[in-house]
Amino acid sequence: MSPNTTLRRGRPGYDQQGILEVAVAAFNEYGYDATSMGVLADRLGLSKSAIYHHFTSKDEILERALDQALSALEGVLDATEAAGGSAADRLDGVLRGAVRVLVDRLPYVTLLLRVRGNTDVERRALARRRAFDKRVTALVADAQAEGSLRSDIDVRIVERLLFGMINSIVEWYRPGGREDAARLADDVVAVALDGLRVPAGAPRT
Repeated sequence: MSPNTTLRRGRPGYDQQGILEVAVAAFNEYGYDATSMGVLADRLGLSKSAIYHHFTSKDEILERALDQALSALEGVLDATEAAGGSAADRLDGVLRGAVRVLVDRLPYVTLLLRVRGNTDVERRALARRRAFDKRVTALVADAQAEGSLRSDIDVRIVERLLFGMINSIVEWYRPGGREDAARLADDVVAVALDGLRVPAGAPRT
């Protein structure tokens, strides 16, 4: 997040994060293009000028919302790289971390996954998503090279299948259900990686 995105506070009872949460819910419900500042003002019980005290434009609201999801996902990659270990262990950590981000920031990740590149803000977000995907693909390739994962499946296909599974969680997961983030991460890793791992003792190509 850039230095000029420091949280601003204005009228008592309303802060930037609170407005952001309501805005993200509206964007997910109506779509970004169909959600006007007037709609946001009605949902917040504020005047449009009160919203503009916190955000200069609707685009800034979107950019801040997308940054919350993207920065959290990028942070997972950075943390696993810093922790070291085998590529397979780091990939396991990335998948678990991505699930935790999705659960903890479900509305924000949902919004990110609906971005189509219609504005400069969306295109920048998509560029960051592609960079994230490339880093994960490189990690899969490293795990294949070290002999931990099957090498007969293209790395790009593996990455897309892994995150296709994780991203689909936004369509059915509901907070407060039977599975918390940790249990859900265990399930995803079991389903996603068990079929890709090279069995212990198997010859490595």
